[in-house]
Parts: sequence; C-alpha cells; structure tokens
Amino acid sequence: MNERIDELFEQALAEFMAENKYATIIVPDPLKEKFAQLIVRECVQVCEPILDEPYENMTEFGKGLVEGQDVAIERIKEHFGVKE
Repeated sequence: MNERIDELFEQALAEFMAENKYATIIVPDPLKEKFAQLIVRECVQVCEPILDEPYENMTEFGKGLVEGQDVAIERIKEHFGVKE
C-alpha cells in the first residue's frame, strides 16, 4: 500500500473524531493495512471482466471493453501501491 491509504485513513479518522468527540481509537497499523487491502481487492474485483465467451471469439467492441477493464484494474493497483 502507499501514502494514499494513509491519507484516506487519516481523513476518515478526522471525520469520525469530529462526529464522535469523546471517542478513543487505537488502530494497529497491520489492521489498517489489511482493511485497505480488502477494499482495494474489492475495487479490483468490480472491474474484472466477466467473459461469456473466449476472448478470441469476441467482437472488437468486446475486446476493447475487456482491455479497458484491464487498464482500470492496473490503475487501481498502481494508485494504491498494490504489488501482486
């Protein structure tokens, strides 16, 4: 993961604390990291292509759609620093 995950976590924490002034929160870094990984994984799964037919049998439009989904997946991973 990367700095963006930390920024989003700090933003969430600040917003939560503004709404819950008397709350005390201690979140260990490994938990924060695991939570971020699950969110990124979910985003990637939403973008993964659902193929009803083999790629080689698709129309040019279908192939373009699959390639666009692949680009979206890679951009999400890159944005959040996922190395898989």
